[in-house]
Amino acid sequence: MERDVILNECFARDGLQNESDLVDTASKVALIDSFTDLGFQRIEATSYANPERVPQFADASAVLAGMRRGQGVLYKASCGNVRAVERANADFDRGAGPNEISLLASASEGHSKKNLNATKAEQWERISEMIAVAAGRYNLVGSLSVAFACPFDGPVSPDIVAQDCARFADLGVSTISLGDTIGAATPDRICDMFESLATAHPKLTFVAHFHDTRGLGLANCLAAYQAGCRYFDTAFGGAGGHPARIKYGNGYTGNVATEDLVNMFEAMGIRTGIDLGGLIDTARRCEAAIGRELLGKVTRTGLSPFLGALQ
Repeated sequence: MERDVILNECFARDGLQNESDLVDTASKVALIDSFTDLGFQRIEATSYANPERVPQFADASAVLAGMRRGQGVLYKASCGNVRAVERANADFDRGAGPNEISLLASASEGHSKKNLNATKAEQWERISEMIAVAAGRYNLVGSLSVAFACPFDGPVSPDIVAQDCARFADLGVSTISLGDTIGAATPDRICDMFESLATAHPKLTFVAHFHDTRGLGLANCLAAYQAGCRYFDTAFGGAGGHPARIKYGNGYTGNVATEDLVNMFEAMGIRTGIDLGGLIDTARRCEAAIGRELLGKVTRTGLSPFLGALQ
């Protein structure tokens, strides 16, 4: 299907990372397969986080081995250190690994120490080694958390974000996800950030990874789109947003809800390439997987009447 924007469905990783109750491997695989069937070209499938710290992803290898692969689809696994990349390599080399990995970094010192157990300098050394260990196997995504504000250090200077993006570029990483990790950004700040980064780094691809903590997720996505961004991270139901053991915004800081963003873009005539007929059913399957109602609006209301007869 033709599309004007590329959405990365993050429910299976970012959406599940803060769930205390474990979702079984078969359910994760079935959900990822449904995301493939809906037409997502990028899917965040799992994480190689330390299973002792994030038990939800102890089955990372089993999930990757069990899911069905769509032609041309990128299936991403997040990696915070060299050991994570080594695990990804082992799966990849036996034909059952990811074909994209995210390299985790933080724009602030406080978040880097809390979330990655390393100073920024230490994490950048890790990232350089991680890229060397990956040895060209994957599409690489630089994942920069707290690109606008940090729950520990406060507002983050755009100059710091620009420096971190330049570091990724110098290491050969051409796709960078900018995380509004605590949902503090506003449309004007989003627009300024994406326009300035696109001017400074015209060859890089920037991804909008926004959280809806303060109800500005869709507005910020639209601001990013108007500033030229065409890649967006989302999660069905607005799930996820932080690890189970680290809470921001009193735990209320989920991702932008996939079904709501698809509805907004499609109602505006911006093609997502996602099968609208299966959108709400998939959102409900995600709710069933974790046993509660989530925050997607159109899951309750139905799709926009401007989309036609589909409800």
